[in-house]
Amino acid sequence: MNTKDNRQQRSEANELELGRIVGELIDCRKLIIGITTGFTVIAVLYALMATPIYQANALIQVEQKQGNAILSSLSQMLPDGQLQSAPEISLLQSRMILGKTVDDLNLQTQVEKEYFPIVGKGISRILNNKNESIKIDKLYIERKEDSTDPEIIITIKDDNHFTVEGDGFKVDGIKGEMLDKNKLRILITEINAEPGASFEVKYLSRLKAINNLLEAFNVSDQGKDTGMLGLTLTGTDPNLISKTLNSIANNYLEQNVERQAAQDAKSLDFLNQQLPKVRADLDIAEDKLNSYRKEKDSVDLSMEAKSVLDQIVNVDNQLNELTFREAEISQLYTKEHPTYKALIEKRQTLQQEKTKLNKRVSGMPSTQQEVLRLSRDVESGRAVYLQLLNRQQELSIAKSSAIGNVRIVDDSITDPKPIKPKKILICIIGFILGFFFSVALIMLRFLLRRGIESPEQLEEMGINVYASIPVSEWLLKASDKRKRKNNESDKLLAVENPTDLAVEAIRSLRTSLHFAMLEAKNNVLMISGASPNAGKTFVSTNLAATISLANKSVLFIDADLRKGYVHKMLGNEGKSGLSDILSGQANVEETIISVPDGQFDYIGRGQVPPNPAELLMHPRFEKLLAWASAKYDLVIIDTPPILAVTDAAIIGRYAGTTLLVARFESNTVKEIEVSITRFEQSGVNVKGCILNGVVKKASSYYGYGYNHYGYNYSNKS
Repeated sequence: MNTKDNRQQRSEANELELGRIVGELIDCRKLIIGITTGFTVIAVLYALMATPIYQANALIQVEQKQGNAILSSLSQMLPDGQLQSAPEISLLQSRMILGKTVDDLNLQTQVEKEYFPIVGKGISRILNNKNESIKIDKLYIERKEDSTDPEIIITIKDDNHFTVEGDGFKVDGIKGEMLDKNKLRILITEINAEPGASFEVKYLSRLKAINNLLEAFNVSDQGKDTGMLGLTLTGTDPNLISKTLNSIANNYLEQNVERQAAQDAKSLDFLNQQLPKVRADLDIAEDKLNSYRKEKDSVDLSMEAKSVLDQIVNVDNQLNELTFREAEISQLYTKEHPTYKALIEKRQTLQQEKTKLNKRVSGMPSTQQEVLRLSRDVESGRAVYLQLLNRQQELSIAKSSAIGNVRIVDDSITDPKPIKPKKILICIIGFILGFFFSVALIMLRFLLRRGIESPEQLEEMGINVYASIPVSEWLLKASDKRKRKNNESDKLLAVENPTDLAVEAIRSLRTSLHFAMLEAKNNVLMISGASPNAGKTFVSTNLAATISLANKSVLFIDADLRKGYVHKMLGNEGKSGLSDILSGQANVEETIISVPDGQFDYIGRGQVPPNPAELLMHPRFEKLLAWASAKYDLVIIDTPPILAVTDAAIIGRYAGTTLLVARFESNTVKEIEVSITRFEQSGVNVKGCILNGVVKKASSYYGYGYNHYGYNYSNKS
């Protein structure tokens, strides 16, 4: 049973906390709406003001390099070479390609029109103002030792004249003419701007210009082993990025063709050197064969020997082809590559076949062996010579008509719609961020708040709550900003607006006090607080007015000799008060002021004394209270907060009843407990507490089930 009860209690506690959180969000709905709206507005402004980013794209095909004609017969038995896109991608992103583009398009020169800071460019774009620009064909600015990019300002005078301002110089220039002054060379060929327009020109280093281009440039493989490469380039100028991307593609194509032609030229030079040597070796072999036949009187080969000779020549030809093939693939692959391994295995097979044929030859007569050996040298040499001769012709043709293995499939084109900013997405993100930020802020405030939010919190600690006084909306509107900030009132609410809910709560307090003071030692009621701005003066003055309206004689004493302001509210500013009575400078009859509308008497603070606590300990104060207790039905004393000064503890010894005023959500339960303990240490018994400034909140309703109700009075019958 205990376990079940504990579970039920935890469940109720969780529901209570969740209810408070929901209620808190409902209470702060205006704050949530405000913050969310603010974030959304900022997001919308950013989406409108942000510079649009465009994207250009192109498509390149990298074809597999074809082997030479000599090795074409091996394509059936050797694995096909796999396309490798990574080297081509790296080549496209290299400084060799991008650097040439930077040089061709003069990308080291960065020109930007000057606008009003932050928002000027966006406003100009929204208003569809003319896109002003200048074209600089050549620019050179001497760099300083600190390696910073030099800057100049170009101001347009008219369609043909301009002014250049730099670090320590200012010169005039003419469109179409080279300006060479003060370590500056510039050539402006086009001016499309109104007179007075200014342009900021930066001369970037070549490396920085390449890196900037590389950051905006991207190459991606369009599928595995397809050889199709997608090129993209982003930037603010759609025309420039399209031109730049075309330049990159063309530069890549040109270097590929140049590389292919260079390879063919190098191979052709090698063949031109080797062909005479191979021809000379062939002639020597033929001379040896003819000489031997003459010596042996024209010895012919048998049918078996001719068959063996053909096989040997065929094997030698294949071995020669493998030698050429190995020379090519050794530049592309390591010996561990499958293609290279297959070639080695084929060579080993041919060597084994050659060994078998040599054994057959060794079993023939010596004359036949010698003729066979010499014939083999001739036939093998003739095959090699023909292969080289064919390859020479192929390379000559390839060199003169080199096209490379790269082609541009799609030229660069810029999407007319910018890829950034994504306006709708930004607005949605701004809304979501604003909402979550506001909720997080409210939750943080909720977690950090430790103030009293309901009478139940005090009652759980054994503290009686005599009344919960709601905030008077009428009084808030009628008071000025400074007084609202300090929780001060300049009007007597019970008189000015007697139907207010706060006054109704004070009437309820009047009833509770009637029974609470039945057993008190006297009719003196002290009202204090834990801390300043709790509203004790508001409660005590309106309580005095409310009780006096019930045909009771009431005397209100402002015992806050430091910061009391009742004399400003009820009138008597600048006249004598309690401090004057206690110091012997005035008598009681002269000091008592009658409040006509409130129908009660009061004694103001008087002059601010240098020693308030000592004055309150004077016998005159006790005599004053004894006199007032005998003359009036009720004496109400407003005192300073107990946690601030000791005045309240002194006064409490003479009062029959003591009440504390706690401010809603400002004072904590701990503060009230400490205040009561402070009074008890001085021998003062605190009857209970008054919760002031209660705000009707959804969090209180959902959390504690507490709220205040009231009737609204009207003249309607």
